[in-house]
Amino acid sequence: MSDDLEQIIERYHYAADEFSRGDPEPVKALLSERDDVTLANPFGPAVRGRQPVCDVLDYASSRFRDGEVKRFELLATYATNDLATILENEQWRAKVGESDEMASFVLRVSSTLRREADGWRLVHRHADPITTPDPAGPLRG
Repeated sequence: MSDDLEQIIERYHYAADEFSRGDPEPVKALLSERDDVTLANPFGPAVRGRQPVCDVLDYASSRFRDGEVKRFELLATYATNDLATILENEQWRAKVGESDEMASFVLRVSSTLRREADGWRLVHRHADPITTPDPAGPLRG
C-alpha cells in the first residue's frame, strides 16, 4: 500500500471517529466531488450522488453522540494505482438515537477510494452490523 493511500485511510479513520460524536464534516471532506459516490448504511437504503450521500451522512451522524471508534480491524486491502477497496471491522461505542445509554457495536465496512486530480477520495462506503456467522449456517443456493 502506498504512503499516500495509508495517509488517506488514517484520515478516514479520524473522520469515522468524529462521525461517532455526531460530526459528519470530516467524512464529507473526504468524499469525491463526482456524482457517482454511493453510501449504504444501517439507517436506510443505499443512495447515489454527492448531495444525497451528504444528506444521509448528516442524518446518520445526527443519530450518534459522545462516541468513539475504538478499533479498526483491517481484514483486506485491494489496491491498484488509482482504486482501492478496504474491508474492515469497526468497533464503535456511542449513544445512539434518543438513548442516554452507551451502546457498543461492531460494523462490517467496505470502503472504496479512488485517486482523483486532488488525491485519494472516498467513492463508496457500505457499513452494516453483521459481523458474526448466521446461526442457521451458510446460505445455500
